[in-house]
This record gives sequence, structure tokens and C-alpha cells, in this order.
Amino acid sequence: MSSIIDCYLSLVRYADDFLITGYSKELLEDEVKPLVEVFLQERGLTLSLEKTRITHISQGFDFLGQNIRKYPNGKLRIKPSKKNVQTFLMKVRAVINDNASAEQVNLIGLLNPIIDGWSNYHRYVVSKEVYSAVDTTIWQALWKWCCGRHPSKGARWIRARYFHREGTRH
Repeated sequence: MSSIIDCYLSLVRYADDFLITGYSKELLEDEVKPLVEVFLQERGLTLSLEKTRITHISQGFDFLGQNIRKYPNGKLRIKPSKKNVQTFLMKVRAVINDNASAEQVNLIGLLNPIIDGWSNYHRYVVSKEVYSAVDTTIWQALWKWCCGRHPSKGARWIRARYFHREGTRH
């Protein structure tokens, strides 16, 4: 029986997270899941009920901050997960809000490592649309930060003070 299971299963593991793929939902529910539970129990561990899901790849699933899904056209796409993007944006907004009176250079120094780290983690997956949406959201948060610092100044003055033109980039 185990040789049959071995032919139709794959395991992906990263630290304490793992993913098991199989050819049928019944195989995963009836044979694999009990084996995994016994394996973990022998080591004093349990399978997390809220993290454990058995789903078809066409419905997609989140793994390590990325959403993996096979679309009807046959293409497999890996994108940053919505939850991961929301968590990242909440962190960026918190840094901006916590530094309402900080100088521009200090705020940039705090934000750059956060943004660089997140974008470098997701650079090998399909992320162009997500990067564009995140860019817009961060720009809006920074614009709000600028307007909050100078409530009596106009948009043109704020743009000239904080957003300098570099070549064709505004």
C-alpha cells in the first residue's frame, strides 16, 4: 500500500510548514492525513486544525505568504497572498503613522528595508499587479503623511517639497 501512496504524493517542506499533494481528495483524507497525525503525535505535535485544508488546486491555497492556484486555462500562477499583502500594508501604515513628526529622510530610512525585503521575497512570482497596487497604496499613505505635516499648504507646494522629479519619474 505504501508504494501506491508514494507514487501519487509529493511533499514540500519549509521549516515547520509543509504541503502534501495527491491525486485525489479521498487519498489525502483517508490515508495520508491519519498517517501525518500519527507521525506528529509520536513527536508530541499536532496538526493545526485552522491551517490544515484539503482543497483542489483550481481553488487555490496560501503557502508561505503566497497564493498557489491553477487557472482554467491550464496555467499555474503563484502570487503574493491577499493576507500577506494586507499585513505588509498595515505594517507600512503603522511605521508612517508612528513617525508623523519624523523628518523625511528618517521615514525613508525606516520604510526602505521593509519595502525592499517584502518585494525581494515576492520577486520570483507573478507580482506585477500586486506591486502596482501596493505602490499606489504606499504613495497615498505618504501623501496623507505630507498633508498632515502641512495642513495649511496646498498640494502644489507639498509636491514640490517632498516629491522631486528624477528624469521622467515624478
